[in-house]
Amino acid sequence: MENLNINKNIIATTFISLILIGCKAPMATKIADQVKETIPQNFDNQTTSENNSGIIPWKEFFTDPNLVKLIDEALKNNQELLITLQQIEIAKSDVMYKNGKLSPTVVAKLGAGVNKAGRYTSEGAGDATTEIEPGREMPDPLGNFEGGLVANWEIDIWHKLRTEKKAAVAHYLSTVEGKNFVLSSLIAEVADNYYELLSLDNQLDIIHQYMDLQKKALEVAKIQKQAMAATELAVKKFEAELAKSSATEYDLKQQITEKENQINALLGRYPQSIVRTKESFMSIVPQTIYTGIPSQLLANRPDIKQAELELESAKLDVEAARKEFYPSLEINATLGLEAFNPSYLVKLPESIAFNLVGELAGPLINKSAIKAQFKTADARQIQALYEYDKTILDAYIDVSNLMSKIKNLDKYYELKAQESKALDDGIGIANQLFRNSRADYLEVLMNQRDALDAKMELIEAKERQLSTVVNIYKSLGGGWK
Repeated sequence: MENLNINKNIIATTFISLILIGCKAPMATKIADQVKETIPQNFDNQTTSENNSGIIPWKEFFTDPNLVKLIDEALKNNQELLITLQQIEIAKSDVMYKNGKLSPTVVAKLGAGVNKAGRYTSEGAGDATTEIEPGREMPDPLGNFEGGLVANWEIDIWHKLRTEKKAAVAHYLSTVEGKNFVLSSLIAEVADNYYELLSLDNQLDIIHQYMDLQKKALEVAKIQKQAMAATELAVKKFEAELAKSSATEYDLKQQITEKENQINALLGRYPQSIVRTKESFMSIVPQTIYTGIPSQLLANRPDIKQAELELESAKLDVEAARKEFYPSLEINATLGLEAFNPSYLVKLPESIAFNLVGELAGPLINKSAIKAQFKTADARQIQALYEYDKTILDAYIDVSNLMSKIKNLDKYYELKAQESKALDDGIGIANQLFRNSRADYLEVLMNQRDALDAKMELIEAKERQLSTVVNIYKSLGGGWK
C-alpha cells in the first residue's frame, strides 16, 4: 500500500512538472493592424455612396455577346483556373487529414513468428520447467501466432489538434478565395485583350484608309510632275509614305494574330479566329462606375479575403506550435488472440490477450526543434499580416488611381476627337489646294500624317477607356460572383 502511494506521488509530481514546463512556452508576437484600422471613409475626390459596381454580375456588366461567349469558354477551360481548383482539393484533403487525427487510429493485425531462448537464461530456464499440460513440455523453439486490433489515440487535452484543424480549414477557405481572385482576374484579362484586339482592327482599317489617300495623292503628284507643276521629289515622298504605311499594315496584322492567340491561350484552345464586331468599337460608351466606400473592398475583393484567411491560418499555426511545448497524452491498446500454436487460438478465454497503456510525455531538455518551429510559425504570422495590409493598401490605391484615370481619359478622348475632326477637315482642303497648285506636297503630307496620328491616338484612347473600366471593375472585386 505504501509503494502504491509512492507511485501515485511520482506520477502526480511528473504531471505537475510537465505542466509547469509547458506554461513556460513562448508567446506569439502581437502587432497592431494599423492599415485596416485606419482605412479612409471614402476614396479621394469621391462622394460617399454605398453603390458599388463591383457587386454587379459579370454577365450584366459586359454586354457584348461575343465577349460574353469568350469569357464563358475561358471559365470552363483556362489552365490556370483548373490548376487553382486542384489547389482547393489539396487544401480540402489536408482538412480531412487534420480531422482524422482527432479520432483514434485502429488497425487490424496478423502476425506469426518463432523465438528460441537460450537455455541458461531466465526465460529459457522457465520455459524448460514449464508444462503446457500435464506431461507436455513447452515447445522449443517457441512459435507465436497472433491476430487482433491495435488502437492508438492522442488525447487532445490542450486542443492542439483542433487548432491545427482550424488552421487547415482557414487555409482551405483562402484557396477558395484564391480561386475567386483567379476568376476575377481571368474575366478582366479576357475583356482587356478583347478590347485591345478591336482597337488593332480599327487601327488597321485607318491604315487602309490612309493608304488609299496616299495612293490618290501619289497619282496627283505624278500627273503634276508630267504637267511640270511638281517635281520628282514630291513623287518619291508620297511613294515613301505609302511604303511606310504598308509596313505598318503588316506590323498591325502580326499584332492582331498575336492578340488572337493570346485570347485563345486564355480560353485553353489552339489558335483560331476570334469572333468579334469591330465596326461598333468607337461607338461603345464605357460603363458608369460607382466605387462605394473603401471598407467594402474588405468584403468584395477576393484577394483581400484570401490574405485575411491566410493571416487567420498563420495565427492558428502559431497557437498550435506553442502547444507543442505542452505534454501530450497517448493511449495505446491491443486486443486479440495469441498462442504459440495456431490450434490453441480457438481456445477461449485462454488465448485472449490485451494490452492498455497510457503515456504522458513532454519536452524537458533540448527543445531547440520545437522552439525553431514556433519561431518559424511566429515569423510567418507577422509576414501574413504585412501581406494582408499590403493587399488592402494596394487595393485602395488601385481604385483611387483608376478613378482618376477614367476622369482624365474622358477629357483626353474628347479633345482627341476634336483634333481628329479638325485634321480630317484639313485633309480635303489640303488636297484641293495641292490639285490647284496652291499648296506643296509637304503640306499635304504633314496634314495627312497628323490626321493619321490623331485617329490612331483616338482609337487607343477608346481602348484605354474601356480597359480602365474593366480594371476598376476588377479592383472593386467584380467578376467572381
